[in-house]
Amino acid sequence: MGASLMIKAVVPLALWLLFASALLSLANAIPKTHNHDFVNTSALHGIRQMRTGWADGPEFVTQCPIRPGGSYTYRFTIQGQEGTLWWHAHSSWLRATVYGALIIKPRQGDSYPFTKPKRETPILLGEWWDANPIDVVRQATRTGGAPNSSDAYTINGQPGDLYNCSSKGTVVVPIGSGETNLLRVINAALNQPLFFAIANHKFTVVGADASYVKPFTTTVIMLGPGQTTDVLINGDQPPARYYMAARAYQTANATFDNTTTTAILEYKSAPCASKNCPTTKPIMPQLPAFNDTNTVTAFSKSFRSPRRVEVPTDIDENLFFTIGLGLNQCPKNFRSRRCQGPNGTRFTSSMNNHSFVLPNNISILQAYQQGIPGVFTTDFPANPPVKFDYTGNVSRSLWQPIPGTKGYKLKYGSKVQIVLQDTSIVTPENHPIHLHGYDFYIVAEGFGNFNPQTDTKKFNLVDPPMRNTVAVPSNGWAVIRFVADNPGAWIMHCHLDVHITWGLAMVFLVDNGVGELQTIEPPPADLPLC
Repeated sequence: MGASLMIKAVVPLALWLLFASALLSLANAIPKTHNHDFVNTSALHGIRQMRTGWADGPEFVTQCPIRPGGSYTYRFTIQGQEGTLWWHAHSSWLRATVYGALIIKPRQGDSYPFTKPKRETPILLGEWWDANPIDVVRQATRTGGAPNSSDAYTINGQPGDLYNCSSKGTVVVPIGSGETNLLRVINAALNQPLFFAIANHKFTVVGADASYVKPFTTTVIMLGPGQTTDVLINGDQPPARYYMAARAYQTANATFDNTTTTAILEYKSAPCASKNCPTTKPIMPQLPAFNDTNTVTAFSKSFRSPRRVEVPTDIDENLFFTIGLGLNQCPKNFRSRRCQGPNGTRFTSSMNNHSFVLPNNISILQAYQQGIPGVFTTDFPANPPVKFDYTGNVSRSLWQPIPGTKGYKLKYGSKVQIVLQDTSIVTPENHPIHLHGYDFYIVAEGFGNFNPQTDTKKFNLVDPPMRNTVAVPSNGWAVIRFVADNPGAWIMHCHLDVHITWGLAMVFLVDNGVGELQTIEPPPADLPLC
């Protein structure tokens, strides 16, 4: 399951991490993931990778997969980041079990911008199938239907007390009366946004996606897959045992895993510790209903940067990307058992009506850096090819996207704004959109169709939060801004893995600037070959 990697950031600090052996040892417990002999890549989720895109990790985007028995050293420098990130496999659905925390501490001599916690605990929320997850996605790919839902969620690799036969391994997190502790919460689930709460305890949110935020208090948090949230908890309740619990936030009109995972927050002075009276149930938190979008919206709107920030203005690239699902008509040479989507179709997904297809014999970054033709095109549209009522009753003629490996070119230093617009095609849904190689400011979110005449007045250009993954509201929109100061090939995709499997992604191709410090480094000698 997950494993924690602790990193103390001394800026600039070059980190030389040999992940492959650990990843492959975990992957050996899973049957091979492809018909060929490629196994895995590892994404260092949220690391900026300034000029070191070769260490970013997504297969066939920045590298070819690591072969069984092989290794690859990820070389990168942490710059200006502090807080909780994570690492995970970025090949097929291997990240269902191959993931861990990646924690960047303050540099020596510096301190947190909040009360120093007595202890810190990574809380990794996961998703578990009573099956090989690779078989699950393979079956969905064969049939064209939706994959089977997971059978359980986990906290630090354990499902908890509410599932059959799992209570012996329930995770226990200690706390002392009067202590202030830091929980680093990571949603490593494959396909499900999750609520998280602790009975009778409040959270003070102090960070997200390795950026500090203006502290605010809440009783529940929601994380989309890929997102992290740092919270302080106080040991201010009567000494006892309290459940921490997570369960689904679901917006799509689709089946989902409606179970609840638990761990136990245990006061060290509790009169009934877990070993002494295991029949005494801890107190259970009140979690929101699975479809409580109002709670999610209020939580999301609470995020602010700690102080005034330099938000990009005078935008050079004003982009508008629709995101959502789609349905492909059944190919004439397919039997009906291969078209088990709605009404004999096959599920797909897209951005701006283009469904992303990965190369299979070279990475996009290699082809881009070396000028190799025929691997990708640079005609990803800046706006939807056809304007329509995005959150209304969409014409069926727009339900089948165009497949391709399309990128969008950005000049070094260009100031970019992207409107990310959910659509109601097949079903509206909350989409966690992650951009590799960059942090960005979320300047606004809303519901319905984005209206540039009225919604731009709602932009927060003073202290918007900085994130690397934005949860685009169901039947709504979000607007992000960043400066294209990191040359390379950077994928932007939905972090619901079923959606990236279906093609909800695109790639930004950022040109080199002037001089060595604005140019991507040469590929390392041990870069895996296809």
